[in-house]
Amino acid sequence: MNQNTDIELKDTRNEEMEIDLLELFGYFMSKIWWIVCAFIIGALIAGLITAFVITPKYTATAKMYMVNSSSQSVVDLTDLNIGQSLSGDYVELLKTRPIVEGVIQEQNLQYSYNQLVNMMGLSVVNETRIIQIDITSPDPKEAMVIANSLADKGVSELPKLMETPAPHIAEYAIVPVNKSSPSLTKNTVIGALLATLLMLAIFTVQFLRDDTFRSAEDVEREFGVMPLTVIPEGKIEGLASDNDKVKRKGRRKRRG
Repeated sequence: MNQNTDIELKDTRNEEMEIDLLELFGYFMSKIWWIVCAFIIGALIAGLITAFVITPKYTATAKMYMVNSSSQSVVDLTDLNIGQSLSGDYVELLKTRPIVEGVIQEQNLQYSYNQLVNMMGLSVVNETRIIQIDITSPDPKEAMVIANSLADKGVSELPKLMETPAPHIAEYAIVPVNKSSPSLTKNTVIGALLATLLMLAIFTVQFLRDDTFRSAEDVEREFGVMPLTVIPEGKIEGLASDNDKVKRKGRRKRRG
């Protein structure tokens, strides 16, 4: 008996939740133009900020090839494995202060060590022996110069630190033509979605704070009692004037 009662209570709660969600959806639909306006305004604001406020940045890429051989002419499987395992060490050593500060001094850069490290992106390409050096800067030519200087510095300094054969420059960086960030399309979509979510959140709060009874079902759900009468929608003044007319006609008939 208790199990049946619990099931009925759960079903009733689920039905009430469905009704609330439907009412909330209907409330959103009644405010659809506000939601559409928020979507458009958010997209415009994000697009304008991206196009005219945020400074674009460019990324130049250089690549180094790690070589490790036990002989001068033959590279066996062991050498390949050792070279691959050393690639991670080379990546970390390229971030060391002597190499980074050496690039700053050679190129007469106005960056600190931490600032230049934050501009660097170093990675091993698909578990190979190729190291990719990415430099991101607001100046595309500066990005190219720093990437190539860091690659050259790695070729000259890393063999001294690790006592290994010097790596080779697989590819020098060129001046990037297209900006790497920010993305106008991505930021515009994000701005539109954020503005829409904000507007929906505002309408949700308004809906939840509104305790007006809109139907007899609302009264029954709140108090558990079905109302006996319902006041029809319409102008009360018009109903009052109609009642006055009826009363006047009744008086005239009595006098007649």
